[in-house]
Amino acid sequence: MNTDIHRLLDEAFAGVTMTPETQDLKEEIRANLVARVTELESTGVPATDAAARALAELGDVRALVNDAGADAAPATGADAQRGGYADALAARHRVRPKPGFVVRAVAWSLAIVVGATLGTLAATGVLEVALGFVFLMLGITATGAWMLVGDALSQETTTNHPMPQPRAAGYGVATFLGVFGLGLVGLILLQTLPVWTVVFSAVGVIGAIILFAFLGATQTNRHKAWTRQAQASMPPNRFETEPETAARFGIYSAVIWVVTFAVIVVLVFTVGWWWAPLAFLGGLAAMMLVLARMMFGPRREG
Repeated sequence: MNTDIHRLLDEAFAGVTMTPETQDLKEEIRANLVARVTELESTGVPATDAAARALAELGDVRALVNDAGADAAPATGADAQRGGYADALAARHRVRPKPGFVVRAVAWSLAIVVGATLGTLAATGVLEVALGFVFLMLGITATGAWMLVGDALSQETTTNHPMPQPRAAGYGVATFLGVFGLGLVGLILLQTLPVWTVVFSAVGVIGAIILFAFLGATQTNRHKAWTRQAQASMPPNRFETEPETAARFGIYSAVIWVVTFAVIVVLVFTVGWWWAPLAFLGGLAAMMLVLARMMFGPRREG
């Protein structure tokens, strides 16, 4: 066993008041450090450097004691040790939400709830209002979802750096198109709108799918360095190791949904709108099969 771990850990806890809870935390950290050092040594890092690096990743022990408290039970097993190590790092690097974002998130959420509730009541005839009021409430709901998604993605989190504003806004626009398009589908099913307006709903939903697929396929790694270090021993996501696979999945998804909504439009104008959900389920099943093939299919050599 690497004895440097115990020496460095004792030095890190020098001056910390040792209560039973703090001792439990120290022993949990010791077990997590042993697991991390073993991982580092297996990659060829020298024993002394591995111990120092593992402790450096953990950060200031005093801040960890203050931030995380000493109320966690010692972890057992390799998986629990890795999880405890990641939890300790997360507590060390925790990012608290900004007050302004919390206020805005509440405001956007209220807009979604109020718009969806009043729009549904108006569309079902509970509220006797003009059709324009229904569109207004649908717009408020979609806009609230747009702002909530875009604002949330542009915030820094414990594990992720903030997303650039243009990309966050892109996800927000995709959310707006999707919510508005699906809202039109609901109005058509309630017979509030004529059947031919399914064309506009299809444009919104297809636009959302294409934009989501593009943004997802071109998304770069936003994880902070300590998160990548903590997850180094975990199996990689195939979309992360093979960007071309992620790009193909985005293109295939866009094609599947374009064809699906084209079929929906044809069915609505021929045999009736009640066949549309069947076509939607077929598109969803096709996308899931493509996803399974992409994630678990044989890998290309070279």
